[in-house]
Amino acid sequence: MLPNHEGQKVPSVTFPIRKNNEWIKITSDELFSGKTVVVFALPGAFTPTCSTTHLPGYNELAPVFKENGVDEIVCISVNDTFVMNEWAKDQECDNVTLIPDGNGEFSEGMGMLVDKADLGFGKRSWRYSMLVKDGVVEKMFIEPEEPGDPFKVSDAETMLRYINASAKARPLVSMFSKVGCPYCTRAKKMLTEKGLKYEEIILGQDASTVSLRAVSGRTTTPQVFIDGKHIGGSEELEAYLNA
Repeated sequence: MLPNHEGQKVPSVTFPIRKNNEWIKITSDELFSGKTVVVFALPGAFTPTCSTTHLPGYNELAPVFKENGVDEIVCISVNDTFVMNEWAKDQECDNVTLIPDGNGEFSEGMGMLVDKADLGFGKRSWRYSMLVKDGVVEKMFIEPEEPGDPFKVSDAETMLRYINASAKARPLVSMFSKVGCPYCTRAKKMLTEKGLKYEEIILGQDASTVSLRAVSGRTTTPQVFIDGKHIGGSEELEAYLNA
């Protein structure tokens, strides 16, 4: 059975990291001392569940975690620093600190280093998450020891519910826009004034008019979507926000 380290200090490890074309070293003390840190560990960068759900989930909810007292969100994987750096670029995960546990020392110290030789992975981390306060583990969510790669309890939503059951995620906002569009500028200003972060999809760069018509049924910009719901253009967005 994988060990639960609640009430114990995290392992003392030094992580060699490549940053700005230079080698630096980050210690466990630097990561955890005097801070409240959410940690999630996973089997490997660029792997399906890790890339599509686990890391993006924590990255999206990072602002809510910080509103609820979390100083930093750390992702740990038994990969080298070059792989983790490229994964960070690919995922655009500016809200999460990716730490390469290349030698598996931290994972082994947590009792979470497992053998995935059947997949050609060698030794990797089991999937889990934990809340660490001043270097001491307060809570751990360890995935069940089942075949494959279970992902049931170490997700961002489960951790957020533990920290604050009433916390709500910020709305997910996407907006199709066009360069030089004054209505798009107005829509962006309204979203910003409401404190809503948004993903901007620029026609001609990120998508085509065909994509816009396929998802919204319209050809004009902007077209705003909030939590999967089509809001519409700038006037419709204004009415929605005022309501």
